[in-house]
Amino acid sequence: MEEKYLIIAGTDRPGSNTIKIARLYRQMLEKKAIEAKLFSLEEYNPLGKGEERQVWQEEWLIPPTKFIFVSPEYNGSIPGILKLLIDQADIRRAWWHKKAMLVGVSTGRAGNLRGMDHLTGILHYLKMHVLPNKLPISTVDKLLDEHGQLSDMPLIHSMEAQVDEFIQF
Repeated sequence: MEEKYLIIAGTDRPGSNTIKIARLYRQMLEKKAIEAKLFSLEEYNPLGKGEERQVWQEEWLIPPTKFIFVSPEYNGSIPGILKLLIDQADIRRAWWHKKAMLVGVSTGRAGNLRGMDHLTGILHYLKMHVLPNKLPISTVDKLLDEHGQLSDMPLIHSMEAQVDEFIQF
């Protein structure tokens, strides 16, 4: 079975550091000749109903076999919009027995460790397999330049190692 990747930038805040990190992960996969779709929750309409929601799920959530969740820290956890996305999806078709990789993003010093733990618990409940190597990215606002690029080589190596593990996962 061919693996399909979806990267979810887990906030609806415009121009967030989360989407910048998500784009970097997409570039890393592309360098390995792996196509990954990128979905920012800026584009998600949680009020969509019926057919609109079904069409959206069929395009974005049901085809992927592997998900990369890039989630910022909101009040010691994940953003409500990310939880809403998970809750509104067809649980069996969107999540069951699929694989996930988690990246935490924060301007503080913990890189959303607690949020990644919360998200892990949710995904395990949904019968997803979560890569044990979860990467907290702390002080993200100081690590990204004005073009959304990283120059911190140890972090770049950690991200690349995480991607390599996820490809084999």
